[in-house]
Amino acid sequence: MEISGNGKGKGRGVEEENILAIIAASGTKDTQDAHEDRIAFLEAVRSVSILSDDRVPPSYKLCQEVFKILRIGKSLELIMASYQLLDELEKAFPRVHLSNVNKPQSENAIPELVVAKEAWSPFVVSMEHSGCQREADKDKGGQIDSYGFHLLIQDLINVADETNFQQSDTKGSRKINYRSLVKDCLAIMCKLYENCATFSDDLMHLENSVGVSDNDSNTSVAIALLEVAKNTCIAMQKFFTVIMELDTSKKKAEMNGCTRRADGVRTPIVELILDELTYNRDILHSFLQAYAEPEWKLEVVVQYLWKYISKPSVRTRRTNVSADDTTFGGALKFFSNITIARSTTKNIGAKEIQLLLVHGFQAYLSLPSKHSDEVVSSPSEETKSCSLIEICKDIISSFKTLRETDKNMEISAFGKEVLFTAATIISVKS
Repeated sequence: MEISGNGKGKGRGVEEENILAIIAASGTKDTQDAHEDRIAFLEAVRSVSILSDDRVPPSYKLCQEVFKILRIGKSLELIMASYQLLDELEKAFPRVHLSNVNKPQSENAIPELVVAKEAWSPFVVSMEHSGCQREADKDKGGQIDSYGFHLLIQDLINVADETNFQQSDTKGSRKINYRSLVKDCLAIMCKLYENCATFSDDLMHLENSVGVSDNDSNTSVAIALLEVAKNTCIAMQKFFTVIMELDTSKKKAEMNGCTRRADGVRTPIVELILDELTYNRDILHSFLQAYAEPEWKLEVVVQYLWKYISKPSVRTRRTNVSADDTTFGGALKFFSNITIARSTTKNIGAKEIQLLLVHGFQAYLSLPSKHSDEVVSSPSEETKSCSLIEICKDIISSFKTLRETDKNMEISAFGKEVLFTAATIISVKS
């Protein structure tokens, strides 16, 4: 996000010193008073930079202190408050934006791509950051070393590719706080995806308005930032996928009695992702859009749905579905019961339900046939077609039931596309 310059006057400097004094009083203590000081600090930054009529971008130091609360905070309230503030600041003072967008198009109001010369970022972009500095910054809540993160991803991929896990060096992996790492990566991946979409829209708008010149320095910087964001987002997706595959391998090893007590216990990453998506539903859409690997995307959707589906204690004619069928198809069948659909929608939310059904259906269609849980038992083309038709009928039925639970509910544009696709498949396959 863009940070304030040096020409804001003495008043700005005194105001910043007063705000920093609030956070300085909390120190490194983990007490109720320190907690209240940090909340007061975040509110003061929001008041000056977001709510004020003459708001100004926060300084580099203020941004760093907000990010420090996010990285080392132990209170869920502090973590969420600092994340939301950083998100608001990024939207209010973007690093890259178009100027004169809302002004009449004239010779003096041609849209220009503006790149902040000095901007705060959660990443340390310098490749000269030493290992000791990285460790010190991590303990102090410093910025994330993107190069170190790249090395971490590479190490995890190498471990996943090892044929003999017992001979691989996993000492570094054992020191990782996976819950904190997953939380940070999930938030950053979703933010990067949102930024990519914004950058792409701005570049397209600029190209349509005045054309884009490869020699324009601002345009080149924006395109470079877009590529960095895309590649980092892809790397984080790979990170999630590698850990999910490791979790599956460990689960299979446990079932076959190939693990030892020394291997320890670790919460599967899918459960950690579900926890974050549950407590911060604002990132659900960005995550489902950004994460493109269909098999694991469907796994997240299915587990999210089954976490909230109100399963009946006994089977009745109206719910002639086994609660043991914890697949995507099994979840869809439960939505044919309006009572269960209404209860589940109340727990998750109408908007979130649609997102999960839409992305679950898209992921199901993208799966290779061997991965489809309804198809594993029989590989014949006829069975595949029948299974696909059944899923299509169930997805249409699910949306119909959702409308019955709330007559005023609007089907999203993505939902309409899914319904059209499902109806077309049924028409072709029947």
